[in-house]
Amino acid sequence: MNGLQLIRRHAAAFGRFAGLGSVVSLAASAALILLSRWIPWMAANALTTIVSTMVATELHARVSFGHGRPGLPGHLKSAATTALGWLVTSAAAGALATLRPGAGLVLQQTVYLSATALVGIGRYLVLRLGVFAQRTPRPRPDGVRLRAAYGPMV
Repeated sequence: MNGLQLIRRHAAAFGRFAGLGSVVSLAASAALILLSRWIPWMAANALTTIVSTMVATELHARVSFGHGRPGLPGHLKSAATTALGWLVTSAAAGALATLRPGAGLVLQQTVYLSATALVGIGRYLVLRLGVFAQRTPRPRPDGVRLRAAYGPMV
């Protein structure tokens, strides 16, 4: 596979990752608004975060990376990246509040969305290269390679 094909494949996977993540986030936001009418906001937030992380992990594993079902280890690793992302965005918002206590809404959103974008790129890299990495085919002892190991990655 040449460099251009590799770039296209990763760009397509990143596009699917970003698109699916955005759709899941918007759906979680709507669910949070609805649930918070019946249960306390903190509980609704926790519930939607857990469910949306599980849904996003399934979608990313299957659609973004063509990996198949993620299983419990995949879900736990993905949840860890989500928790780390939450810490990073919270730290960015906290740093802004400390450094610029009277920051306006535009600056607050700029910092938050910038941190979120960086977290998204980092999350993509960790999931793509670590959690749902394409397994490299190993030749069998008799030198025969398994055809299925070279299937296209969607």
